[in-house]
Amino acid sequence: MRRLLNTLYVTEPDRYLSLDGENVVVLYEKTEVGRVPLHNLEAVVSFGYTGVSPALMGACAARGVALSFLSGGGRFLARVSGETHGNVTLRRQQYRYSDDSAQSVRIARNCIAGKLCNARWVLERAARDYPLRLDAEKLRAKSAILAQGVRNVRACADADTLRGLEGEAAAVYFSVFDDLILQQKEAFSFCGRSKRPPLDPVNALLSFAYTLLAHMCGAALETAGLDPYVGFFHTDRPGRMSLALDLMEELRCAMADRFVLTLINNRIVKRADFTYRENGAVLLSASARRSVLKHWQERKRESLTHPYLGEQLSWGMVPYIQALLLARTLREDLDAYPPFLWK
Repeated sequence: MRRLLNTLYVTEPDRYLSLDGENVVVLYEKTEVGRVPLHNLEAVVSFGYTGVSPALMGACAARGVALSFLSGGGRFLARVSGETHGNVTLRRQQYRYSDDSAQSVRIARNCIAGKLCNARWVLERAARDYPLRLDAEKLRAKSAILAQGVRNVRACADADTLRGLEGEAAAVYFSVFDDLILQQKEAFSFCGRSKRPPLDPVNALLSFAYTLLAHMCGAALETAGLDPYVGFFHTDRPGRMSLALDLMEELRCAMADRFVLTLINNRIVKRADFTYRENGAVLLSASARRSVLKHWQERKRESLTHPYLGEQLSWGMVPYIQALLLARTLREDLDAYPPFLWK
């Protein structure tokens, strides 16, 4: 159980939520394990939903406290809200920002600046940790290019220019991604990003990790009351969670790319874990997907200090915190959206 930004997160499985007077009570096997005053909360988020009392649902609805339920893996299930509540004002503000090119760019460039900063740190950290196994000067040279890219992004006022800067930075970053693969080079070489379909095991892992991260971001945005399909950097497209893709840009390198490198360099995945199709597509086998999902869940439980809040939390909570910060930016509680800057 964790309280952040006036939101109660119940992350442990098999917890039942009930109401006792003016308090949310968390029960495990009928024993109280937590209690929080309801009037201090803006939202309650329960992972691995077991149950909630009708009294608590009614109290949350009456007081405008959003009550959201997610699966243990973080997939959004449902949200309970009152008759006049439901984040209508927040979503209308989101749609207005999305239709306003200046406001869209103002948020989008912070997301992309966060992405470039985190990409830089992945390279800098590799150069620092493996100076004898990597060409550290080469990585630092690419990092310097990304640093200039961050400055260009922060000065950008045009959406098309911003997309061009992001594409150039991604090309620089991926040009040395193969250098970061230190084990199993005969099976896991990276020659460039391929998506639909992935054409090698590294791209297959990246695509799978990005899919997991995108679903996390979509669930986080739903929980915060935002529409995950209406974005600021990614344009509207039927069936595409554009805002979830916006949010995950700053998290790709820190959460997904590092996770893939760990899988390969720690020999958690091997060449035999992939199937090779006649059309050139390379896919994870069913057993390998289960193994990757298990390690993904473990990675999400690892802790870090959030760079903006300065509080200890798990990696799995990061998308939810960023979604709440984005919602507060749209409500104009914050002057600008603070991207996640990993260190």
